[in-house]
Amino acid sequence: MADDRQERIRNRAHQIWQEEGQPAGQHERHWHQAAADIDRETAGKPAAAKKASGAAKAKPAPKEQKAAAKASKPTTSKPKKAAK
Repeated sequence: MADDRQERIRNRAHQIWQEEGQPAGQHERHWHQAAADIDRETAGKPAAAKKASGAAKAKPAPKEQKAAAKASKPTTSKPKKAAK
C-alpha cells in the first residue's frame, strides 16, 4: 500500500512540475504538494472505492490536458475591418 502511495505521489509531483513549466529546484515543494493532493483524494473516497478506482481511471497526458484547456478557453478577437 505504501509503495502504491509513493508511486502516486511521484506521478502527481511530476505532473505538477510539468504544468509549472519544469522549473528547476522546486522538487521538494512539488513532492509535498503532490502528497497533500493524494492524501486529500484518498481521504475523500470510501474504503471499497480506493482499490477499485486505482487502475480504472485514465487521466489524459499533460499535453492533452493543456490542449483541452486551451481549446475550452473563450477567445476574444476584435472584428476585422472591411477591406476598402
